[in-house]
Amino acid sequence: IPVHLLTISSPDPSSHTSMVARAPVFLAAVMACVTVLNDGAEAFTPARHQRSRTASTSMAAKPKYDPKWKKLETLADKTGGVGQLGNEGVGLVGTIQVTFKEGNATKSTMAIAGQPLSDVATQAGQFIKYGCGKGECGTCESLADGKWIRPCSTNVPFLDPGSEYVIQVKETKARAKAATKFFSITSFFSGFKNNLIGMVGFVTTRRLVKKNFDERMEYEDMLAKKVAEKKAAKARANASKD
Repeated sequence: IPVHLLTISSPDPSSHTSMVARAPVFLAAVMACVTVLNDGAEAFTPARHQRSRTASTSMAAKPKYDPKWKKLETLADKTGGVGQLGNEGVGLVGTIQVTFKEGNATKSTMAIAGQPLSDVATQAGQFIKYGCGKGECGTCESLADGKWIRPCSTNVPFLDPGSEYVIQVKETKARAKAATKFFSITSFFSGFKNNLIGMVGFVTTRRLVKKNFDERMEYEDMLAKKVAEKKAAKARANASKD
């Protein structure tokens, strides 16, 4: 900063005008000094602090998370399904109405005679639990016209056009409960129970194992003695011959 800007020569009131005129220059000089000092401090700041400052700035400006995998809309979501457009509007052809009933829920679709019932169920959005898929296990058994059928190996029967084919599907069991948390009370007692069973099993089986080990060692000692006796007898026989 120039010295003549900071020095006041005399308290003469006539110099007040010159001081006011110099005020902007003085402020500009002060701001320049502050800028230079700030830049110097930035240059001597440790690298780790500069990285943290940069990282915090980048985190603040980070855009909203955009997931890579997104659930795409189906054709029914975009253009409408059977409920909005009807069977013909979505391209379903058939002369037989197939209705699936599961409890109080009902789902219907149009089908062609001879079409596999498993395909018709998928077309209607009806879940059927299958097992072997060959009609042998009976997991998918359903009731149709008073008879038990197996949709995995059954086709739509030949009926008059406009007829309805009703299938009563077995109600599926409630879904299994979700696994408990790792540190829940249930998991703690389950772990204690398993450890206790393991320790009891270890104590009981240890006795049997020790008994088996002792018997095996006795048998090996007996074999060793017999081998030693045979070798000694053979050595004596060879010595007598000589």
